[in-house]
Amino acid sequence: MSKTKKYMSTKIACYTGYFVQAIINNLAPLFYVIFQNEFEINYTKISWLIMLNFVTQLFVDIMSVKVIEKLGYRISIVLAHVFSSLGLFLLGVLPRAMENHYIGLVIPIIIYATGSGLIEVLVSPIVEGLPLENKSGEMSLLHSFYCWGQMSVVLFTTIAIKFAGSENWVYAPMLWAIIPFINMFMFMKVPIFPPVPEGEDEMKVSELFRSGTFILLALLMLCAGASELAMSQWASTFAEESLGVDKLTGDLLGPCLFALLMASARVVFGLVGDKVDVKKVLMFSAGLCVTAYLLSTLSKSPIVSLIGCGLCGLSVATMWPGVFSFAAKIFPRGGTPLFAMLAVFGDFGCAFGPWLAGVVSDGVRASTITFDPLKFGLMIAVVFPITMIITISVLSKKKNIDV
Repeated sequence: MSKTKKYMSTKIACYTGYFVQAIINNLAPLFYVIFQNEFEINYTKISWLIMLNFVTQLFVDIMSVKVIEKLGYRISIVLAHVFSSLGLFLLGVLPRAMENHYIGLVIPIIIYATGSGLIEVLVSPIVEGLPLENKSGEMSLLHSFYCWGQMSVVLFTTIAIKFAGSENWVYAPMLWAIIPFINMFMFMKVPIFPPVPEGEDEMKVSELFRSGTFILLALLMLCAGASELAMSQWASTFAEESLGVDKLTGDLLGPCLFALLMASARVVFGLVGDKVDVKKVLMFSAGLCVTAYLLSTLSKSPIVSLIGCGLCGLSVATMWPGVFSFAAKIFPRGGTPLFAMLAVFGDFGCAFGPWLAGVVSDGVRASTITFDPLKFGLMIAVVFPITMIITISVLSKKKNIDV
């Protein structure tokens, strides 16, 4: 039996883990317009919900190194799915059940974000620990399942709301909660290996932060998270409110196309990951991302703007897995601390990018500026891929980095 087939059960559980993370990060954004209408929540309050999700994940990333060290990988990943399933279920229950609807949204977000944060830290090193070849390709293929999850969430949830009615949105998160509940049992049985072989010590967090190369990689992760999530978190609302298209069409040509192109690019990168220069791929991706953001926000045609949204998904596809695999090659003893700290910066970017877009949008709405508020907010997010280009240029000039 080949190694790939031997450890397929572990890979499937990990793929599903990223699918679960996609549910957590992309389900609520489909309801932002519903939240605005039903609970009277403005852009800024929604921005704080996005921020809460990813700041919670960031906090979990920071704490996870010690937690995983004490509990081990298996117990930790099972707990991650418990939190994920419970949080999603409560998202369908608490907002209407509590007198303060906003707090009813806050509580389940904190719970499922805890699960998502653990999944982010655990799943990549679990795959990295498997005795497989083409680690860059395996990492990209793994991350493609986040995109397939995102696309599935957008597609099935949007269609369900179209036919069941927006007033029945509460049933969607409860149904999606079934997937992490089932995957929890998968992780109780599959083979799991530590990312750093026995007998070798993992790097300490302090060692990582003494490295200028790691600081540059951390900045890349921050920009990767911000570039991806600023668009994906607001794409559904952007299509409905700024472009004036109906929800079904907007979600299919906005966030759904975004996810499809991102997934496809990650699959392709998964096949050729060890044959390309990751730095060049990241540079091209960042440049394409700049183009996509400007196309989405400056075009007067709704169709062209939606194409820009999809193109953004294509552009960010290799950013997160590319930086992960690049860092793993540079720091082979990085282990859990490396993945955890990269996840910290990535999640900070995931929180800051969409938060900045939302807050800027509300500021424009309250001002005398005639530009569409959400378009202006998203246009500001172009600073993140531009920063990536600058950072990769600096990283390319550093000596002794040839991976």
